[in-house]
Amino acid sequence: MPVGNGSDEVKQTNEIKYAPLLLDTLPIRNKDITGDALHTQRKFAHYLVEQRKAHYYFCVKNNQPNLLADIETHFSTETLGAPDHEDVITLAHGRIEVRRIWVTSTLARYLDFPHVAQAYRIEREITRKKTGITSRVVAYGVTSRSTQEASPKSILYKVRGHWSVEVSHYIIDWIYDEDRSTIRTGYGPENMTRLRRFAIGLVKSKGVKNISKKMRQLNKNTRAVLDYLKITTNAPKARAA
Repeated sequence: MPVGNGSDEVKQTNEIKYAPLLLDTLPIRNKDITGDALHTQRKFAHYLVEQRKAHYYFCVKNNQPNLLADIETHFSTETLGAPDHEDVITLAHGRIEVRRIWVTSTLARYLDFPHVAQAYRIEREITRKKTGITSRVVAYGVTSRSTQEASPKSILYKVRGHWSVEVSHYIIDWIYDEDRSTIRTGYGPENMTRLRRFAIGLVKSKGVKNISKKMRQLNKNTRAVLDYLKITTNAPKARAA
């Protein structure tokens, strides 16, 4: 989530504050809670493990610089061996993605973060078959699950599941620019969010893969929307004069 103005900072603060309040309403005992770097907070980790008896999978980035530096040092490229697990996935638009994970439990006693049982490094290597161009993205994280409870393969699966949820948030934020919505009072914000997700669900129901592109095509074109949803074909024919 971008940071740069006052409203973004307020939203981030609110997310940290209200995450436990939301989870208070849910039965999460022995469940796995995934979070991005924003939620990699000591207080939140204590809440999940000690109060709710749940487990976390947290992304580690620059908002926890010491934690990130320690994990990066352990998984330095000079000493990095073969991955503990690797998946090869074919994606849309002619892309092949290789996901690799390296896991360690030896850092658990050294890392300055509550209830860490394992730390991990994930590398995503994406190759576009049309151009042959390959890009790599590396991410680090920690989990409270022990080696007996979570294998490298299962950790990779959990993190991948979190990324899929982030894609949904990305669509909402970038297509509708929801962060800048001026609807603030009553049930307005909640109702608008429901309507936006309903609209995206309609587009997805048609088998569309590139949601952003299709939404741009339909933007501010009522006739195109009606035609796309096949509503116009159901309209009664005009009577002869």
